[in-house]
Amino acid sequence: MNAFLDRRFGFSRRGSSLRTEALGGVSTFLTMSYILFVNPAILSAAGLPFSAVAVATALAAAVTTLAMGLVANYPFALASGLGLNAVVAFDVILGRKLPWQTRMAVVVVEGLVAVVLVAAGAREAVMRAIPNSLKLAIGVGIGLFITLVGLREGGIVVNNPATGIGLGDLTSGPAEIALLGIFVAGALTVRGVRGALLIGVATSTVAGLIVGILDTPNAIADAPSSSDFSTIGDSLSHIGDALTVALIPVIFALFMTDFFDTLGTAHGLGEAAGAVDERGELPRIGRVLMVDSAAAALGGAAGVSSVTTYVESGAGIEEGARTGLASIVTGILFALAIFFVPIMGLVGQDVQVAKNTFIHPAIAPALVIVGYMMMRLVQLIDWSDPEVAFPAFMMIAGIPLTFSISAGIGFGVIGHVVVKIVKGKAREVSWLMYALVALFLAFYASGWLEKHVF
Repeated sequence: MNAFLDRRFGFSRRGSSLRTEALGGVSTFLTMSYILFVNPAILSAAGLPFSAVAVATALAAAVTTLAMGLVANYPFALASGLGLNAVVAFDVILGRKLPWQTRMAVVVVEGLVAVVLVAAGAREAVMRAIPNSLKLAIGVGIGLFITLVGLREGGIVVNNPATGIGLGDLTSGPAEIALLGIFVAGALTVRGVRGALLIGVATSTVAGLIVGILDTPNAIADAPSSSDFSTIGDSLSHIGDALTVALIPVIFALFMTDFFDTLGTAHGLGEAAGAVDERGELPRIGRVLMVDSAAAALGGAAGVSSVTTYVESGAGIEEGARTGLASIVTGILFALAIFFVPIMGLVGQDVQVAKNTFIHPAIAPALVIVGYMMMRLVQLIDWSDPEVAFPAFMMIAGIPLTFSISAGIGFGVIGHVVVKIVKGKAREVSWLMYALVALFLAFYASGWLEKHVF
């Protein structure tokens, strides 16, 4: 079996092993498992059935992650995009008072548009047009983004009405168990211990159970009923309702977010996995983008919002995963999760810290340590050259500070073009970069366009 899997995925050639790939797949799953509970919670607030969304979320993640492993052979996992699901629930379904099936049909349309562009080679061409320094900056920015997410999930960083963000109450139970796991994982990482992330997450989980921050599950297993599959396919009959002029800005905004989140995430993860070649390109990027684009449409069809590649895949990569075999393990665990939602919720369960405010402290260690590992890419950027440094800085700062991978990438792209123009090197810039500037300007102005044009 080991020899067969090695021939299929080639983990030995990439300095990995069957055990390492399995460990990486488990690590990625545990780091992402919170989406199994967060996504249903968000979408159920907009009227979707909680249990059905939970099952569909697990199935969509399983199918798309398995596809990524088999088609692209990378340790990248996919699931419903956090942030995009909130837009779906609170902006369109509740804000526009549209049926949830119509809103999910918008996601299907957006995904199909992305599939067409991938088939035409457009997404891959954009990836190649972006300078290598900006690709590195994407990885660094995402590392900071993940770190910020982890600190927020641990209650270590909180919203502050005066300063935007601020230090949380570090004497609170959630913050204490998150910090304990972070420092345990960090110490083990420094010592080069395999499984450091898993041990950090386990430390926070056990500590949370001991002090009563986390609740033990009421059951170990719970088989889904026929009603738990009710959201799958419902949106497909509403495709016609989604193809209206009024929803063009929504489709565009979702597309831009999906497009550049995936480009940034895939390249950042590829850098962390050592898979990027000497030209700064990720081999088989076309396959990655095709799976991701199809996954967005599948997510809409399943009623779980857009499914996209997850930066949390870095948890498995940090454990040593280098091939799609890790994604196969992650996908299988997502499929099994439909039967073990109660016990899997132990790691990703909500902890209420204020009215309408929930965090997930047990997953904070993995996110923070992954952010640390991705941050190391910053040393590969030539900071002595202002033409390289300024756009990279704008991107690195923009991604976490806007809390948007797409918005931050736009800052870097625009900065790169502006710098080249003022230096008299406008002709050195690919026409695709100029096109991206126009698209990002439209992306930033999507609210104004929606109000005054559409």
